[in-house]
Amino acid sequence: MRVVISGATGLIGTALTDHLRAEGHQVVRLVRGRPGANDVQWDPAAGVLPDDALDGAQAVINLAGAGIGDHRWTDAYKAELRDSRLRATGVLAERIAERGTSGDGPSVLLNASAIGYYGPRSDEELDETSAGGDDFLARLCHDWEAATAPAANAGARVAFLRTGIVLTPKGGALKKLLPLFRFGLGGRFGNGKQWQSWVSLPDEVAAITHLLTADVEGPVNLTAPNPVTNVEFTRVLGQVMKRPALLFVPKFGPKLLLGSELADALLFTGQRVLPQVLQQSGYRFQHETLDAALRAVLDR
Repeated sequence: MRVVISGATGLIGTALTDHLRAEGHQVVRLVRGRPGANDVQWDPAAGVLPDDALDGAQAVINLAGAGIGDHRWTDAYKAELRDSRLRATGVLAERIAERGTSGDGPSVLLNASAIGYYGPRSDEELDETSAGGDDFLARLCHDWEAATAPAANAGARVAFLRTGIVLTPKGGALKKLLPLFRFGLGGRFGNGKQWQSWVSLPDEVAAITHLLTADVEGPVNLTAPNPVTNVEFTRVLGQVMKRPALLFVPKFGPKLLLGSELADALLFTGQRVLPQVLQQSGYRFQHETLDAALRAVLDR
């Protein structure tokens, strides 16, 4: 299969590109910088995508977007978070729709989203039928998914990849936590009751690959079937690393460093999300429990 990937140089995109190529797929990366072999340069902010970028492609995987936790959430950075997602998605969806009318366009669009769609939800179990939230991240995810409408209206199969916390020492939340735990400084955030819905990077990549051909459209939760509270997460991580996890991080520190809104979204609230659609489609997780996932990604 010929697959076009945007956001291919990011954490998930890099692993996905390597995996698909290892399985014999032809991957074309959309890049904003100087293109290499099998790359196509584009400028989503300006709405520029070469006419031949989707030639021969059966599927598009859109992972483009500025990092949620890369900067404090100033008004300017919130605008960048929205624009980087909605513009990239809009360009791809419209181009897929244009190609679809001539019968030679990609028939599949897998579009990134996040479990932030559901907003902070305490202990409520959430699946793909659950209503969305109303905070900044929830509205962002709602609009991000809605931007795919031109492709869906033209007949493409569109799935929204509502991803949870991706576990890998190469980036994301786990990379930031590891130094603390190595020095015995790990522990819960706040009261630790907030739910954390996670997925190992190998399962994230394998699930996206599965969805290229699975008969699935609409929202798909990319989370393992066993979410945990923050207390349990830190306990298991400490156990796997053979380090104590007895401390706790009070709210005032991260809120001072990151800003209150970002700190709450990333650290002190959460969602208890279940991958109902993914499992019903026949996907089998490599790492169903947090202990198994951490031991796999940390090679322990």
